[in-house]
Amino acid sequence: MKIIGLMSGTSADGIDTALTEIKGRGLKTKIKLIAFETYPFPKKVRKMILNASDPKTARVDRICQLNFYLGELFADAARAVAKKAGLGIGEVNLIGSHGQTIHHLPREKKEGRYKIRSTLQIGEPSIIAERTGITTVADFRPRDIAAGGEGAPLSPYLHYLLFQNNKKGLAVQNLGGISNVTVIPARATINETLAFDNGPGNMLIDGVIERLTQGRARYDKHGRRAAKGEVDSGLLKQLLKHPFIHQAPPKSTGREQFGSKLIDVIIKRAKRKKMPITGLMATLTAFTAHCIGISFEKFILPRYQLAEVVVGGGGVRNPVLMSMLKERLKPIRVLTFEDYNLNSDAIEAMAFALLAYETIQGRPGNIPAATGAARPVVLGKIVPGANL
Repeated sequence: MKIIGLMSGTSADGIDTALTEIKGRGLKTKIKLIAFETYPFPKKVRKMILNASDPKTARVDRICQLNFYLGELFADAARAVAKKAGLGIGEVNLIGSHGQTIHHLPREKKEGRYKIRSTLQIGEPSIIAERTGITTVADFRPRDIAAGGEGAPLSPYLHYLLFQNNKKGLAVQNLGGISNVTVIPARATINETLAFDNGPGNMLIDGVIERLTQGRARYDKHGRRAAKGEVDSGLLKQLLKHPFIHQAPPKSTGREQFGSKLIDVIIKRAKRKKMPITGLMATLTAFTAHCIGISFEKFILPRYQLAEVVVGGGGVRNPVLMSMLKERLKPIRVLTFEDYNLNSDAIEAMAFALLAYETIQGRPGNIPAATGAARPVVLGKIVPGANL
């Protein structure tokens, strides 16, 4: 089957769009990337997403409108990647859309006699199916939550298919807006994998620099500012007290813990210290690397032997972050997806193409050991297209 995976992450930069070819069944499934592109959101749309994600600025009418607006943009991205690959959209069999997370609340909260966990992704799949004519699977996270899980991370299913190895144990570390890790021991079955979010990836670095430059810079390109600064050990020590870092898995997080509230706190502290932006970038880059390092030391290395860590996501292009991460994980070898002839940017979109493939055939796509769910469940909601 030719399947398009659509994904927009916590950074809300744009739509990662992967056209894949998938065949096989179960753990013998094979996935090949045919074409990939990230279609950036217009500045206005990104601002709408960030406003919708913040309880201080969110409005139900704007979320309602944005849900359908994003559906149109996701449909455009699907048509565009098919065209890039030289295919008509009618030659695509299926679309898997993660959508755009605007809130994720995986910790239980008592509501009446119920203990509620919740998550909300928008980007209306009915629009995608109607505009493309292609059956669309979307809204993958809620079913895992209904089964007692956190609804995340869901990429470990693909990580296992790509990297399971009978000779060596390894970890797959994603550096997106949020960092997440998948641990695959040597000779492990899929239920013996461990996966969890292990802190902010690019989110704090990007959020702080965007705020301090009034939007002129959206990220620390190639880590250039961090490279010129010195890490403030006092601020770093304060940040490393964040409770999420020391919380045992299963766990997941997002903008709720590492978004605007924490950015406000960080900027206030930095101003009191009269820190230059270069020093703040260095400190936040170090914080990101240390969060990952602590997660390995506390939750992974006491239980598993690892030969290497394979890193993907946008943070791979930040050489300062990668250098700090390699130093933090010594003596484990650190590689990138590109060392395996894979595209670091495409992996998460590919994961949702794969999950759609499993869903349409009635097979579970979550890993309970990763999400904390009580059992494997079929993920997502199917919106028929003209091709069903």
